[in-house]
Amino acid sequence: MITADRIQYLIRQGEGYKVDFKSAVPAKVRELSEEVCSFANAGGGFIFIGVDDKGKIIGCNITNSKRSAISDTITEISPQIDFEMYSADIEGKTVWVIDIPEGKDKPYICGGSVFVRQGPNAQKLRTRNEMLDFFRECNSVHYDATPAYNVDLLQEIDKECFDTFCRIAKISRSIDDAQILENLGCFDERTGKPKAGAVMFFASHPEVHYPQCWVHCVLFKGTNNVFIIDDKRMYGTVYQQYKQTIDWLMQKIEMRVIVDDAGPHKEVFELPIDALREAMINALSHRDYYESGATIVVAVYDDRVEISNPGGLLPQVAENFGHKSLSRNPFIFSLFTRMQLVEKVGSGIPRMIGLMKESGLNEPIFSKDGIFSISFPKTIGKFVDATTEKNDSNDNVGVNVGINEQQLLDLIAKEPTITAPEAAKILNLSVRQVE
Repeated sequence: MITADRIQYLIRQGEGYKVDFKSAVPAKVRELSEEVCSFANAGGGFIFIGVDDKGKIIGCNITNSKRSAISDTITEISPQIDFEMYSADIEGKTVWVIDIPEGKDKPYICGGSVFVRQGPNAQKLRTRNEMLDFFRECNSVHYDATPAYNVDLLQEIDKECFDTFCRIAKISRSIDDAQILENLGCFDERTGKPKAGAVMFFASHPEVHYPQCWVHCVLFKGTNNVFIIDDKRMYGTVYQQYKQTIDWLMQKIEMRVIVDDAGPHKEVFELPIDALREAMINALSHRDYYESGATIVVAVYDDRVEISNPGGLLPQVAENFGHKSLSRNPFIFSLFTRMQLVEKVGSGIPRMIGLMKESGLNEPIFSKDGIFSISFPKTIGKFVDATTEKNDSNDNVGVNVGINEQQLLDLIAKEPTITAPEAAKILNLSVRQVE
């Protein structure tokens, strides 16, 4: 309950984000519940009944039956909210106060609709995207924090993945798994159920509960999506999807081997693997898991690699692209951070650009409308090793996978029974490259 002095101060400030005036109880009492809903969905606020639009205190008498009707209509808001209704004597007149704290269980719904406070008015959100975008910006609705009511995480936990996580995150195994999960914030405080993000990160088969939780990897012949050479679906925990996808990419993009007599062979990929890793972490952390029919797609073409992520950028991120980070799934993102797979919050886009430049490649191309995608351009033509141009000596020999394809074919033509290890030795390639 606020004091009369505080009420007078707020009235002098006028209507705004936290204050609304009503000269009397509206004929349609439900209008009050819409205002209350909008305050609960924002930062809380006050409705002063007995004050006109210009801030003049005119007073108001509310009968018991009216008070009961107001309480009844407010209790229809779902989930129910805490509020107080009391009167105060201001300048000899009675002003009624509806005192609404900021809600802890946003979003609140009134009559099947969501109302939010925008300036001095309660605005009805009319589309699904408006609702999701608004509450994501308020950091109040994240898919990865929603409770998984039908999952026993301890029974379904992937032991190997959990052990890997604890080892990389340097978490002591002197305490049991349940306590570690609790300490990591894997359970919803209100229901005690595991969070969706915890199920996706630690359960053996999260796709059973979340069919959208997988990654689609496709290798195409040429520069369009007409001829498919390889098609894989990566399931398992979110971390396993990440690992499997990166391993798959390392097999599908070209690689050169630099042979140095003074040291071990060095393998260099045509695209910086760290940039692809960064893009995958972003995709898994920022994807819109509300889109049950969509999934992350990783496509490899002759001239590029594209990683597409369902759901466009959040408005705040789009306006400050490359400078502001706001995750749709901050819990999943925090677990990747614990595994030291995130260099620095907000540094993902600049880091990918920097890694491409360091490799002598064009910057990645970002598509921000609808489905967010990142395209990593490959080198034009054959993958040429710059070390062969530095000098004419044989101290450093650049071995090009693309260039050596013909040499390998010629070798097989001469010796049809040659084995992969034998060919690898002759051509200074790895066995995997020959295969």
